Amino acid sequence: MIMHKIKMLACAALGLSCLTGPALAQARSDAAFQITPYVWAMGVGGDITPFTGAPTVAVDASFADLLEDLDAAFFVSAYARQGDLVFLGDFSTSSSSRSGVTPSPPAPAALPATGTLRQTSITALVGSRVMTTPDATVDLLAGFRHWNVKGGVAVPLIPAAATRSRSFTDPVIAARANFQIAPDWSALAYADVGGFGVGSERTAQLLGTVNYRWRDNTFVSVGYRALQMDYRDGGTRFDVRMGGPVLGVTFRF
Repeated sequence: MIMHKIKMLACAALGLSCLTGPALAQARSDAAFQITPYVWAMGVGGDITPFTGAPTVAVDASFADLLEDLDAAFFVSAYARQGDLVFLGDFSTSSSSRSGVTPSPPAPAALPATGTLRQTSITALVGSRVMTTPDATVDLLAGFRHWNVKGGVAVPLIPAAATRSRSFTDPVIAARANFQIAPDWSALAYADVGGFGVGSERTAQLLGTVNYRWRDNTFVSVGYRALQMDYRDGGTRFDVRMGGPVLGVTFRF
């Protein structure tokens, strides 16, 4: 078992955001479009087994280890609405590497090792606005999340290395709700779940933000986002949980 930490930061990504966009005035227009640059300070946890007999990468990282582990990250989301028809999209990619040790085969004892994790996911959803009031809106959606995940571990003193990539697509259902809580304040809640054994065993995402109207069409948002995936196929397993604070600025057109 390799015990090590992998840490990822979603450094400033220019997004068309369904995830950090505030609620104010959405119920008052037949169309909506918004763009949000945001930062996702993301920690990672879980287990990665590339294939049967390969060492297991135990992932447990907090935000404090961020800059040491991050190789690359980019995140962008999209939101559009025409009448009651709603479209959501999200693209996420990140890559991290971390030095550690492995006490499991093929090593007879704990040896220096390097673990890597790369993930790319694309979520595309379409749905309908099912509730509109002066202070709240609710959207229900369905679609898919496509993943490409690569996990690996290298033990240079043996030498030994194990790497495996998997691509798969999960069906996803989702709900998105906006609430106006004061004249210049709003809140957003988003949740989705999918997989159901079609691609992964399970994938899920939760997001909550509080949003402040800074100017007429500019909003500042702060909250928390979590994304999880559990994929199993034979001896290969990617059980990954990503989560952390979100900070964004939304420009509405």
